[in-house]
Amino acid sequence: MNTVNGHAKTTDPQPPTGPQKASRSTPADAATGEGKKPSAASRLVALAREGYTFVTSTDGRPYAVAIDGPNIALPLRGRAGLRQRLARKYADTYDGDVASQSALADAMMVLEGVAEKDDPAPVDLRVGGGPNGIVVDLGSADGRAVTVSAGGWHVVDRSPILFRRSGAMAPMPAPVLDGDGLAKLHALLNMDAPTFHQLVGWLIAAWIPYIPHPVITFKGEQGTGKSKTAQMVVNLIDPSPASKRSQPRDVKAWSAQAFNSWALCLDNISTIPPWLSDTLCKAVTGDGIVDRALYTDDDVVVLSFRRVLAMTTIDAGALAGDLAERLLMLDLQLIEEDQRRTEEELDTAFDAVRPAVLGALFDLLAAVLAVLPGIKLESMPRMADFARVLAAVDQVQEWHTLDSYLATSANVAGDALEGDPFGTAVATLVEECGTWSGTAAQLLEQLPLPGGFRPQGWPKDATRASGRIKRLAPLLRSIGVAVDDTQRSQDRHRHRLLVLSRIDPAPPTASTSPQDPLWPEVASLGQGRTIPEQH
Repeated sequence: MNTVNGHAKTTDPQPPTGPQKASRSTPADAATGEGKKPSAASRLVALAREGYTFVTSTDGRPYAVAIDGPNIALPLRGRAGLRQRLARKYADTYDGDVASQSALADAMMVLEGVAEKDDPAPVDLRVGGGPNGIVVDLGSADGRAVTVSAGGWHVVDRSPILFRRSGAMAPMPAPVLDGDGLAKLHALLNMDAPTFHQLVGWLIAAWIPYIPHPVITFKGEQGTGKSKTAQMVVNLIDPSPASKRSQPRDVKAWSAQAFNSWALCLDNISTIPPWLSDTLCKAVTGDGIVDRALYTDDDVVVLSFRRVLAMTTIDAGALAGDLAERLLMLDLQLIEEDQRRTEEELDTAFDAVRPAVLGALFDLLAAVLAVLPGIKLESMPRMADFARVLAAVDQVQEWHTLDSYLATSANVAGDALEGDPFGTAVATLVEECGTWSGTAAQLLEQLPLPGGFRPQGWPKDATRASGRIKRLAPLLRSIGVAVDDTQRSQDRHRHRLLVLSRIDPAPPTASTSPQDPLWPEVASLGQGRTIPEQH
């Protein structure tokens, strides 16, 4: 029995796309021809192959999948992995006999070899799938999942794709549809309608795993509820016992967090060091980190991931320009004292409405997937895939999230430049002269030092100034300053020239077709109704 948009429906079982079932084997209990009983390691391997199939993920990690169980990839080692289960199974099977550490280690080595006999297979975390259908792991012990396509959404008993779990994940309640889920979510959040519409667009995009997602950043003074809002938002997408995290201390700490969560929130960010800014940018577009493989001296694994990120901050000017381009900045309003609620009250209210909110979001996601192939933008912003999703949401809901996002992005660019003395000086120079041309060394000579001394981050020489201009170019362009470094001076030295000029960029707009045959059904789905299956 499955659930379709909150209603009972019987469907045929969906075959898994993960590792296929292997023929069962029986533990080798009999004595060998020489009269010797099989070793404990041999018995462990036989027990494992009787109950599990084995696969290696595309990042080189071996996993076990229960033959009669959820389509969940279990690590061979570590907490709640196959090793722990196999030790318990061995004791139950052999009258309380306990397998030694060396026997377990030998068995794991053999099973790793079994996992490597076939080509690597994709193993997803919380969200998987592609343009034809998306699967969201509910994180429950029974392995249920939500499948979403242009035809609607379904709760299925066994995921059609292979997922892995981590200790940073928590179960997600099964969605239901009561027709008022989005309004119930808005009632819990301290934001106006245009801001809430952008948030809904971001939530929809967060379940589309094959596109980059901007870092949603909740900005506001103390008392605006930034941290609680971020916590609720992340727990809608990827519930976790620790939905808010402190700023990581280095790349290794960051990679461990990112590998184990689909959605993360960095709370109370005041400054971001350059290494973290670059790392977050790569996590938006798709990152890869090479790390030493466990239990080896020279082998490596590649952690490749794209993540959904959230932050809370007071001052957007502290953010680097390249990261600022990848932000969706949402301003929260101050909560009046007579309207404040306790943490317990908010948690209780959120838990009560979460199934309905999820149902409404999955309903809208199905509608977006139906119209997204027909969405065309006359010009593309930096986060073009996300902009197309917003345009699809606008078509379904008759909102204006794309226009709001583009206007907000321009404001974020201005805020980021205000926090960058060198970028501010360049923008002021172009504003005063309209067009400026010269070498990077001449630019450094002409720009006045703020307060008469070089501030932190100010380029020390022409080489650094040229590189800094290239990094600032997209941010400058977003506020109307074009950078051209393709020209050369006419003297015999042929120095590379920087040409900075004012421009008036036209904002991108969505072009959709009202005659699209899906449009009437999609519009009705935005009202809480279901798209009929397409044949």
